[in-house]
Amino acid sequence: MTAIELVGVTKRFGDVVALRDLDLTVENGEVFGFLGPNGAGKSTTINVLLDFARPTEGQAEVLGMDAQRRSQEVRRRTGVLPEGFRTYDRLTGRQHVEFAIDSKEANDDPIDVLERVGIAEAADRKVGGYSKGMTQRLALGMAITGEPELLILDEPSTGLDPNGAREMRELVREERDRGATIFFSSHILEQVEAVCDRVGILREGELVAEDSVSGLREAAGTAQTLEVTVDSADEELLASVQSVEGVADATASGDRLSVTCDPDAKTQVLERIESEGATVEDFSTEEASLEELFVSYTTDGQSTGGQRGRTSDEESSEDNGSERDENEEVRA
Repeated sequence: MTAIELVGVTKRFGDVVALRDLDLTVENGEVFGFLGPNGAGKSTTINVLLDFARPTEGQAEVLGMDAQRRSQEVRRRTGVLPEGFRTYDRLTGRQHVEFAIDSKEANDDPIDVLERVGIAEAADRKVGGYSKGMTQRLALGMAITGEPELLILDEPSTGLDPNGAREMRELVREERDRGATIFFSSHILEQVEAVCDRVGILREGELVAEDSVSGLREAAGTAQTLEVTVDSADEELLASVQSVEGVADATASGDRLSVTCDPDAKTQVLERIESEGATVEDFSTEEASLEELFVSYTTDGQSTGGQRGRTSDEESSEDNGSERDENEEVRA
């Protein structure tokens, strides 16, 4: 059984197509990173999974259940950390967690939950006095109550300092090891790369890539940086390396050459260096970062379908239209 299965999901808000024929599969027990620029449709996808928005076309299944027909059971078995989580300022952290426990008919100890997210000492303080990072930790604690089968985390590191972000990653790994599936949406790509088994990249409502980070690198053919230590480097050697097919750039600093090139050009670069009479003493390759891959898949350098050139006003219209439509659908 897959944890999430979207088949041909399209979602329109008036004239705006937020999702276009989206097929997406997340396997049980994996940590799946969900990426995309603002306005790509990430929030709409999450809302479809939780039945806060109904697909115009297509089908959504969560934990083997129809996300529309069995939405209450889906939510009961799912922990959600929403972006822009809002608290009840007059209630304490303990009371917030107790509310989450009661809602899920769980039997967790509120202090144990708050201990896991690092704010047990503030359990009986009113949340209105919490910092942004503490509020985010509280939201994460509420999400993990009841040992949910699926965790949907939307920008989970918002407001967290580096230590808090590290602890969040450790908690995600603990939940995965427990057997939970984690759907991890974030714009902080280092967080995604650190914890996710696979990554999906959404652009203008379409899934333009879905693979492991290494698989995305291979498919994108993204340039690599070849660092070469030689016995001597001069302008003539540098110019010769720059002329190798597949080399985008080359610079020299002392006895080190930094060569940005296609993966297939690395061998030719090394051969060219030696053919020029220099000795290669050492070399290493730096892979493209997830940020570079993200850019390669979300700019016009990649061939994708869907709408192009949408303005920030249009993206704002999508978000506002989404909120209005979702409210109408929930009331219905």
